[in-house]
Amino acid sequence: MAEPTGDVSRDPIRDPARDLAGIAARFAGVLHSAGVPVGPDRAARFARAVTVVSPRSVPELRSLAHATLAFHHAHDAVLDRVFDAVFAGLLDPADSRGDENAPLTEALARASTQIPPRYRSATAGAPPSGSDPSADDSGRRSEKSRDEGQEIEIPSAGSELERLHHREFSQLTPDELMLLADRMTDLRLATPMRPSRRMRRAAGGRRIDLRSSLRLAHRSGGDPLRLVRRKRRERPRRLVVLCDISGSMEPYARAMLQLLYCAAGAADAEVFTFATRLTRLTPVLARTLPGPALARAGESAPDWSGGTRIGAALQEFLDRYGRAGMARGAVVMVISDGWETGDPTLLGQQMARLSRLAHRIVWVNPRTQSPKYRPLVGGMAAAWPFCDAVVSAHRMDALDDLVRALAEPSRRH
Repeated sequence: MAEPTGDVSRDPIRDPARDLAGIAARFAGVLHSAGVPVGPDRAARFARAVTVVSPRSVPELRSLAHATLAFHHAHDAVLDRVFDAVFAGLLDPADSRGDENAPLTEALARASTQIPPRYRSATAGAPPSGSDPSADDSGRRSEKSRDEGQEIEIPSAGSELERLHHREFSQLTPDELMLLADRMTDLRLATPMRPSRRMRRAAGGRRIDLRSSLRLAHRSGGDPLRLVRRKRRERPRRLVVLCDISGSMEPYARAMLQLLYCAAGAADAEVFTFATRLTRLTPVLARTLPGPALARAGESAPDWSGGTRIGAALQEFLDRYGRAGMARGAVVMVISDGWETGDPTLLGQQMARLSRLAHRIVWVNPRTQSPKYRPLVGGMAAAWPFCDAVVSAHRMDALDDLVRALAEPSRRH
């Protein structure tokens, strides 16, 4: 009797890797429908984890799902509920004990085909929750179960975050703004590096460390056979933020201050607010949560939502802090729409002073989001020639331009 030829294990119909990829994708779709913001990247991570770990029991599989699919501890309860509805009672760990190298792929495949009716719409190619016409304003969606004949509301937190991701900060409530705090923690406000006065050992250094070289010469009878070289250490440039808290900039100011609190690399930033006067908020924003920090910032700045005197505030900053060294070689970020109630000529003079001290000036103006915007009048016209970069940063998906502008090492000449 002739034996069959070919690799039966790689049969595309019974390929475990392909089955596992489809199972992970369907399970991720169920979680996304239930409110956990799971994308294709985390579904692939879950599939790789199952392949590497080869779980032998349902608790092990649940642990892998938590480690690879949950963004936050708040999602654990939803994930457990969906996991129980999809897999609980359907997996038999004994099915995988015959082969030590195979995970629970066949059992998972049988379980995924027996998904409860209320979760089937997410695995049958349902449209994204962001485009679901049945979604209401509260971010919840009603789903009709054919078998049960009743409507089940499934929270869609992922779709809510997606909608907030594309909305302007001026249209967000304080609670909606706080929902974006986790997304802001993924950003990094990195400034260019600069050489410091301290030295360190380096094979390609230009200077010779005479003391270390003579110390090594004792090991070779006093002959300096090896020269130790050194070069200057590098450290990131200081980030100085001047934030306009006048009435027209109040919602954007709250979003930018929350970004400075949440984003990595902004912990050592010097933060000032101005409207009719200058207020230093660096001690206020330290070591507290974003909500209380913004509340304390509003209490510390008595001119919150007042008028705007950018030139006078900038002059006060340069006289008290800038010339003392805070702005020297730093990256200065000015957050304002350029609405100047004072003399624009004064603003131009102070921007010229600041450009001679700072390494780079980045101006954040939410009005520049419009392609028809032109800096022709007022304070923005006086400040524009001295800015190295002007970005809008008016919503979450526009913050990448701000991150790139702060990290740019060169100046605009």
